[in-house]
Amino acid sequence: MLGVAKVAFYFYREAVVEITQLNIYPVKSLKGISIDHSELQGHGLAWDRRWMLVDAQQRFVTQRQLPALATVEVALADTHLVLSHPNVEPLNVPLAEPEGNLRLVNVWNDHCKAWPESDEVSRWLVAALGEQAQGLSMVRFATEFTRAVEEDFLDGGAAHTYFSDGYPFLIATTGSLDALNQALVAKGQAPVPMNRFRPNIVVKSDEPWAEDRWATLAEQNDTFQLALRKPCKRCKVTTIDQHTAAVPAPAEPLKTLIELNTQPTKKGAHFGQNATLLNGEGSVIRVGDRLVAATRDA
Repeated sequence: MLGVAKVAFYFYREAVVEITQLNIYPVKSLKGISIDHSELQGHGLAWDRRWMLVDAQQRFVTQRQLPALATVEVALADTHLVLSHPNVEPLNVPLAEPEGNLRLVNVWNDHCKAWPESDEVSRWLVAALGEQAQGLSMVRFATEFTRAVEEDFLDGGAAHTYFSDGYPFLIATTGSLDALNQALVAKGQAPVPMNRFRPNIVVKSDEPWAEDRWATLAEQNDTFQLALRKPCKRCKVTTIDQHTAAVPAPAEPLKTLIELNTQPTKKGAHFGQNATLLNGEGSVIRVGDRLVAATRDA
């Protein structure tokens, strides 16, 4: 009866939009990889946030604490994850799971099981980034462990993810970035690129903030469907140039996002939508895919 009641109180409209970018971030907070297709998995796009860096207390470390992480490039080869940086020779990390004892590591308030990568990665990070990287190690999510997504926004369902901040997918639109950049330029600030927001899926939309009203995105032939669950609250990572690790304007674009007040009932700056996979696990998502966006209006 609950599901019937929900349908009775909402009116659904549909629009067709197109995917313009797909991005994965194999190592949390290092550079992303732009791809033209990926396998859809319940925890996110294939290889997304499979690794992360932790400190000596096994707490996750990101650009929030160490902006220089933005300068470490990541690539996926057939058998290796490749880390590269201008200061050192590239390092190959085998895709095969490492040997050793599982660790318990922390992502926000979640305790996750992970495999430690070799000490060679820790030495490489110090050689690349200097003493600020001392004490860091890299861990890989143990896939036999399940990290659940918060239940508050799942409408009674369930979802899981790896080392993302909290949800398996982050969706952003070109229309919202255009609106933000228009507001920035009007204030005399420089526009920002989409990579400041580190989305997985970028959708072309002429209407700013349309994603905040979308309930679902379904591939036109219904091979997969994503549910948009929660507006993404943004942090200081959006102020960091994702090529140089510089912070050109410390308060921006967060200050302008707050002024735009795209989420009147929520505090802070918001951009994009966190999402989960409703169906289509194992299917392929591609740049150029046309998606049916179902808009839910109360």
